[in-house]
Amino acid sequence: MTDPFSAGECVAIAFDADVGAAVVGEHGGVAAWPAPMAIEALERLERQVGPRWVWWGPDTARRLVAAQVRPARCWDLDAVHRLLQGGWPSGPARAWAAARGLDADATPTVAPVDLFSAATDDDADADAVRPDGHLDPRWIDGRWRDDLDTLTRWATLALEVQRAQRAGLDDLDDRPAAPATARSESAAAVLCAELEHDGLPIDVAEAERIIASFVGPRPRDAAEEQRLTDERDHRVLRHLGRAGTDVDLRNPANVKSLLRRAGIEVPDTRAWRLEQLRDRHPVVDALLEWRTAERIGTAFGYRWLDEHVRNGRLRGSWSPSDGAAGRMTATAGLHNLTADLRPAIAAEPGHVFVRADLGQIEPRILAAVSGDPALAAATEDDDMYSPVAARLGVARDVAKVAVLGAMYGQTTGHGAAALAGLRTNYPIAMGYLDGAARRAEGGNDLRTRGGRLVRMSSAGDPGDDDGPSGVERSRAAARGRYGRNAMVQGAAAEFFKTWAVIVRARCAGSAARIVMCLHDELLVHCHVADADEVLRRVTDGVQEAAHRWLEPTAPHVRFVADASVIHRWSDAK
Repeated sequence: MTDPFSAGECVAIAFDADVGAAVVGEHGGVAAWPAPMAIEALERLERQVGPRWVWWGPDTARRLVAAQVRPARCWDLDAVHRLLQGGWPSGPARAWAAARGLDADATPTVAPVDLFSAATDDDADADAVRPDGHLDPRWIDGRWRDDLDTLTRWATLALEVQRAQRAGLDDLDDRPAAPATARSESAAAVLCAELEHDGLPIDVAEAERIIASFVGPRPRDAAEEQRLTDERDHRVLRHLGRAGTDVDLRNPANVKSLLRRAGIEVPDTRAWRLEQLRDRHPVVDALLEWRTAERIGTAFGYRWLDEHVRNGRLRGSWSPSDGAAGRMTATAGLHNLTADLRPAIAAEPGHVFVRADLGQIEPRILAAVSGDPALAAATEDDDMYSPVAARLGVARDVAKVAVLGAMYGQTTGHGAAALAGLRTNYPIAMGYLDGAARRAEGGNDLRTRGGRLVRMSSAGDPGDDDGPSGVERSRAAARGRYGRNAMVQGAAAEFFKTWAVIVRARCAGSAARIVMCLHDELLVHCHVADADEVLRRVTDGVQEAAHRWLEPTAPHVRFVADASVIHRWSDAK
């Protein structure tokens, strides 16, 4: 059954648990199995051949993971399309259009059947590719899963798109890392399917205890929920007596008015500003406590638990790319969980978390992508801001703000005075950022080190022959700030996903599972007895990622990770 395929070959797959599976290899092999046989056949092919599976998008990964098939290698057409074309829009219609050089915005849609139009027998026999060259939207909507023949046709078309994408990546002569990035982005798509399926372990009893400490016990009905909300509001408003009875704490303008009655004038009500005013009046401290309780009550309360926790796991949807700089994203509060609830994220009995966080990843990435030897030398230090500060002759905190400000386009404030020193001492790195900013200001698209397209041309023309207006100059400056940051953030996202999928691969065959990817942080859930080995694989994975990711001719850049074995997420230092 595996004879038509060779080890490592690209094999396109169309899979539906109720219909079966069809696979088409790049060397001409074809096979199809009905539903009762499909899972076993796919597992055998994975085990004996180890192909690079090619599929249209994340739904296939989700279906395979749900069927307990976890591919080691893949090519996700959706993920690679986003890499090549940039932005959020994706899907089979757009990937096919891009591969065929068609207008992606002109992809056809399915018209509803009504009194004036009806499905015909010809519709049922229509091919997946229309006469105009676009994919038939009815196939995209599900006709591909009608039978084994349609599955085979759908897999064949996926292989055509993959060939075109490979050619497109090879054409990026100035981005030699693009093919490798396409592979790691695809593997990240499988990881996202696994994160969705496996979920994040959570101690529900501890979560309810924490929620209750802020918002009170679980309400029995809507009336009791409203009463608890009113009591929470009263703990703030009581500090102003009758003067606070008409204040809506959920309205920033009302809150400014409330503070004014307490003799406090503020331009806005941001938390960091109010933190500096805690000793001015008791209402400020009460307001900050209210905000924490309100956030937990509305975003992370009992309803949140009921909706997103099943079988002791917090579950949400995951995407391998946010469509801009390429960061992984998640729903259900997984990426913005308040620190107060982290004690509830707990390993299951007999298990621990191996937690690791990339240290100072953005400036290290800047040293790598710019090739600045002086900045690369600073990465040899565990705290690279210290040698930078010594070279600039400023305090460490000033150096940190200056470096981060340079990446974000901040030219005023605490680190502005050190900016000139950065340009003198690290001219290649600063030139790299300035060059990206200039191109972005002019509305020119950018590409990250890994080849991700960052679209700037659709952001509007920065000016005309008569000179740019104030609004146009402002837009151009905003594009410049976004562009310089996207080149670093995008490359950092690529490095992180390279690391994450290496850890996934090195833990394959064991019970260890990645259960959280948060910006630059990994949580791996494993048996207590395996903790030391998993810790080694996670930390070694950073060095393997650096080896794979760095250009052979670039200055050496040292990447570091703070790693530890913990029982609860809050145990991380």
